[in-house]
Amino acid sequence: MDGMEIDKRPDGALFAATIDEVISRLLLWVRQAPDDARDQAMTATCDALRQGLIVAVKGAGVLKASGLGGVPLMLGFVLISAFINLFMGSASAKWAVMAPVFVPMLMLLGYTPELTQAAYRIGDSTSNVIAPMMSYFALIVAFFERYDKKSGIGTVVATMLPYTIAFLAVWSALLIGWMLAGLPVGPGAVLRLPS
Repeated sequence: MDGMEIDKRPDGALFAATIDEVISRLLLWVRQAPDDARDQAMTATCDALRQGLIVAVKGAGVLKASGLGGVPLMLGFVLISAFINLFMGSASAKWAVMAPVFVPMLMLLGYTPELTQAAYRIGDSTSNVIAPMMSYFALIVAFFERYDKKSGIGTVVATMLPYTIAFLAVWSALLIGWMLAGLPVGPGAVLRLPS
């Protein structure tokens, strides 16, 4: 093998040693780097660790073993997306965090990335109006206070919660109908990956 040495450690030990070495080198480099390079180091660390892919593979195994699939699986993803939206307002930032985990996980279960993103958008859009981290939430509270001086965040959430639930139910029903009908979610975008 032309001078290459084969590491005989178990896979887990080799993986841990490799990750430890990558992190050590990156931390040394980050301490010496200017601010914009630190951002690049964080990106490189995330890429090096590939934690999203590890979680995706393990999660797909758990979901496959549980027998959860099809409509219940996608509805669960809609609810997860809606819940995370309450704490993270930016749709693109949330997708950047969720996609590396959920897209490969659901692909391993046979669902296309297009269907995953459609389910994500349903959960994300329906809970926007009650999400305190949404960029316009303070503006909505200010408009409420203009007409009712005693109103606040609780008033806005209590007023908008029925709408959130209604939109979540209607959009979810539309997703269920779409999936049961087997309609594509876009041009050439089928619901299931070919087996």
